[in-house]
Amino acid sequence: MKVAIIFGSKSDKEIMKGAAEALKEFGVEYKAFILSAHRVPERLMEVLKHAEEEDFECIIAGAGLAAHLPGVIASHSILPVIGVPINAAVSGMDSLLSIVQMPKSIPVATVGINNSYNAGMLAIEILALKYPELKKSLLEYRKNMKEKFIRENNEGVEL
Repeated sequence: MKVAIIFGSKSDKEIMKGAAEALKEFGVEYKAFILSAHRVPERLMEVLKHAEEEDFECIIAGAGLAAHLPGVIASHSILPVIGVPINAAVSGMDSLLSIVQMPKSIPVATVGINNSYNAGMLAIEILALKYPELKKSLLEYRKNMKEKFIRENNEGVEL
């Protein structure tokens, strides 16, 4: 079980940490890369070329501004790509629309703006289809989440 986390700029690092946190919670190995689709496309292609050889099974890609990175990755890999739109301008809506509006046959699963944690969780769900022990952990996580929510909110809340 191994996930690649790729984002285009050092300034995206704080936002993309959420994906790593989710993967760590479930013991899923990951490797993070700063690779711009525009500034170092050759290096990006090199990493993608070797992604399957290095046993990556999913890619989380964060991007802001032009937000081409997830789509470029999806066009060069058959691994599932999860896009994280990053709020760099126009409240992140420009990034969201850029990532979610992929052409037919080149999909990118897309999570909410700046929500890399959910990208990590989606990667875990994808991997849980193949790994029974991860599926068991995910089911337990969901059960505990529900129980905690009910416990904390069962008696109502004070406003």
